[in-house]
Amino acid sequence: MQFESLIPILYSADIERSIAYYMDKLAFKNNWIWDGAKTFGGVSVGCVEIFFCKENQGNPGTWLAINVDDVDEYHAIIQERGATILSAPDNKPWHMREMLVQDPDGHIIRFGQRLED
Repeated sequence: MQFESLIPILYSADIERSIAYYMDKLAFKNNWIWDGAKTFGGVSVGCVEIFFCKENQGNPGTWLAINVDDVDEYHAIIQERGATILSAPDNKPWHMREMLVQDPDGHIIRFGQRLED
C-alpha cells in the first residue's frame, strides 16, 4: 500500500473570495467550485491542492506548510501581487528557509525551502 496525496480542507467564509486570493495573490493556477451554492471548492498549483469548505470543516487560523524550490523567488512573486506576508524568508535552525503568509480567513501558510546541512 502507498499513500497518494494529502489535501487539506480549510474553513472559508466565502469560497469565491478564498479562490480569488489563492489565484490572484498566491499564484495558484487551477480552481473549481462544487455547486451553485458555492459551498465547496479548491485550488491547485503543481502537486499542491487545497480545498475550501464554506463555514464548515475546520476553523479560521489553521496552519499549513508548503515547500517550494525557491522561497525567495516565490516571495518576490507574491509580494508584487499584494499577498499578506507576515514574515519575509528567513533561515531557521531546523534547516529550512521560511516565510509566513496569511489568507483572508486567517489561515497561516508557512512557505519553505529546504536548506543543505
